[in-house]
Amino acid sequence: MLEVKPPPASRPASSDPRAGMSIAEAARRTGVSVHTLRYYERAGLIVTTVDRTDGGRRSYRQPDLDWITICAKLRATGMPIKNIRRYAELVCAGRGNEHERLALLEAHSAAVAAKLAETQEHLKLIDHKIDVYRGRIAAGDADRLWAPTV
Repeated sequence: MLEVKPPPASRPASSDPRAGMSIAEAARRTGVSVHTLRYYERAGLIVTTVDRTDGGRRSYRQPDLDWITICAKLRATGMPIKNIRRYAELVCAGRGNEHERLALLEAHSAAVAAKLAETQEHLKLIDHKIDVYRGRIAAGDADRLWAPTV
């Protein structure tokens, strides 16, 4: 569930309740590109309604950034766009579908864990090769390491 934290008390309140930040600032704060922010909105991944200035420019607020960060993390861990969209739809639908949201996140967690285990196995092989090279270089016979001949 999206957790929206109140702004820090030290931050001055804006006199304009619609005051927000530009798309460039939102991109900087979330670590995604401006293009990605626009894409997320077009693809139906954003659960908040991004405000617009009088001039029609997007104006992001903290709840928008919180949700975009969630989407970016899910995407960075390999969740397909269609699954992020489904998660967003469930969140937007409100109460009563928490079990489906949980199942979606659990399935993704299992997929990420499997990918991590696979990556750790690959890393073991790489570390083994590093140890072989270090040992051969230290022994002074690195020239005996296998190299294909043409």
